[in-house]
Amino acid sequence: MNAIKSDIMQIDHLTPETNILSELGRRLALIRKQRGWPQTRLAEEAGIGVATLRRIEGGHDSQLESWLKLLRALDMTSAIDAILPENFSSPMAEALAQKKRPKSSSSGSGVVWGDEAS
Repeated sequence: MNAIKSDIMQIDHLTPETNILSELGRRLALIRKQRGWPQTRLAEEAGIGVATLRRIEGGHDSQLESWLKLLRALDMTSAIDAILPENFSSPMAEALAQKKRPKSSSSGSGVVWGDEAS
């Protein structure tokens, strides 16, 4: 049975940085091509050099400022907020915070029998 190879790469905490950069570069190139833009146009719109864009699309290390310029040129600045949202909610962090809070003690031994008066 032949498995269909998917071009979609899931990025998680175990993905090596070099693989993440390669995947992000691939995704950027895909978006650029879907818009019908040559590298020269995107580089010009972003205010970066074509060589810089080629390195980024090739998965090579780049500066965050270049990525910000590219996302702005592609009108995708909402993606920036998605990377590090101002209000981050982590169920694990909330559970740990509740665990650290001192428990309010009611009168008695703290044992609840279920027949207490309201």
